[in-house]
Amino acid sequence: MSKYVIGIDFGSNSGRAVVIDPATGRELATAVSGYPGAEQGVYTDPAQPLLARQDPADYLFSLEHCVRDVLQTAAKNDPSFSPDRVIGIGVDTTGSTPLPMTADLRPVNTLPEFRHDLNAFAWMWKDHTAHEEAAQITRLAAKIRPQYLTRCGGAYSSEWFWAKILHCRTVAPKVFAAADTWLEFCDFIPAVLCGIHAAGQVKRSVCAAGHKAMYSAEWGGLPDADFLAQLHPDLAALHGRLYTTAYAADTTAGHLAAEWARKLGLSEGLPVAVGAFDCHFGAVGVGIGEATLVKIIGTSSCDIMVSPATSAPPEIQGVCGIVNGSVLPGWYGIEAGQSAVGDIFNWFARKVCLGDGKVLGELTKEAETLLPGQSGLLALDWHNGNRCVLVDQKLSGLILGLTLLSSRAEIYRALVEATAFGARKIVDRIEENKIPIRQIVCSGGIAQKSPLLMQIYADVMNRDIAVSDSDQACAVGGAVFAAVVAGPTAGGYADVGQAQRAICRANGMVYHPIPAHVAVYERLFKLYSELHDSFGIAGTSFDHAGVMKELMAIRTEVSGNG
Repeated sequence: MSKYVIGIDFGSNSGRAVVIDPATGRELATAVSGYPGAEQGVYTDPAQPLLARQDPADYLFSLEHCVRDVLQTAAKNDPSFSPDRVIGIGVDTTGSTPLPMTADLRPVNTLPEFRHDLNAFAWMWKDHTAHEEAAQITRLAAKIRPQYLTRCGGAYSSEWFWAKILHCRTVAPKVFAAADTWLEFCDFIPAVLCGIHAAGQVKRSVCAAGHKAMYSAEWGGLPDADFLAQLHPDLAALHGRLYTTAYAADTTAGHLAAEWARKLGLSEGLPVAVGAFDCHFGAVGVGIGEATLVKIIGTSSCDIMVSPATSAPPEIQGVCGIVNGSVLPGWYGIEAGQSAVGDIFNWFARKVCLGDGKVLGELTKEAETLLPGQSGLLALDWHNGNRCVLVDQKLSGLILGLTLLSSRAEIYRALVEATAFGARKIVDRIEENKIPIRQIVCSGGIAQKSPLLMQIYADVMNRDIAVSDSDQACAVGGAVFAAVVAGPTAGGYADVGQAQRAICRANGMVYHPIPAHVAVYERLFKLYSELHDSFGIAGTSFDHAGVMKELMAIRTEVSGNG
């Protein structure tokens, strides 16, 4: 009788679940449940364009609905399936998305006095209101704890744990006071599933702790209380209510509680793996190994690599962290990424073109008819700041070369190209630090649905780029860890390597660079790099007088209108 595992992936706008037979890797069913609140689950404030919050109740709504739906779909697809043969659960989420929590682990926004206070909600990964606090943390660490910056790319980000908590203390001291502790989203869901109501019983994710909270066994865990006290005394007091140890995702976080077993239609007592971030599980789900860069492309992008833990990789300026065990146990996980990719395309389709998904499809078809450089346009992909390699959220987007004849398709293609140029900057930075990249594998909805984008990425990077053939790679990664915590006696596996070999599928479509396109994109990338450094790096000086003229020259040559 077959056994099954469930992987649950919480993205920016929805929760998704997959049921997999761990013996064969066969996906029986997938299901998606959108967050019901606000605009696709994201609460914003027109007066604060950098604010992005979410209601934890939306997470629980999607958790219940996507799991129940996936179990029903699995039974329809395979009459032999039965929920009582599920042997484990793995969970990933966005991050850093910290939640203020009460002493009994209720989200603070469930308290009547904070029900409508967005500061009491989950602070979504793309909330950048804490940019000043991030700069403050970077300055202090550089001065008195430089080792704290060596594993997070040399600068602390406004997207991360401590910056958001410090900003909450500044702008919402009552919310801060009501929070006995803070949980990352990826720690919150396993705690809920396991019925844990005390912070000391939560096994925290080393993925979240190491990449976003300056955690490392090298200095005994989290930043020390004396360091935090110099940021604010209340952070030092919070330090003692957090944690001293964090765990990789092959560790059991706990077991499914009776309440959630009833809600989901599963057996009580199932092992639940320690959580992690979506892109890290996505990398596992496509079978990441040494010298492979896995790029998860969605609303933002996240780039993941691994390096053997036998020796620490070098500090890489501008990456989002180098953390032991954050992707695969026994390997350092290396994370980088871009703050906006799909979000840029949606902004243009919805806010500028006043359309929806249908318009996005139309834009793609129109842009496919254009050649590289034909538009005469060049863009910077910083609409939500720059995550890597500049680590600066006080940057914004730019479109250069517009004329009275510029079309919406030309602008859209320039935006896609800008995200490709930003992706190449990350690849170049990693390889400059003597970490080889022999293979690039992309995953996520955009990678699978947009041949235009993937061909542009292959051309800009002048590399073959493979696309995972699973549209739920992150959830598949969750299933891998579910099989590991279930263990071989229950029908799972003894370690992650065994589980990956059985569950993870081979790569699908491969995009090859087109030499004529590569030549044009090399010229455009040189111009992009000039703008990137000029606008992004203080003290850099360029004479931009030739940029527009070069764009026009490229346009003329490509169009054959010279």
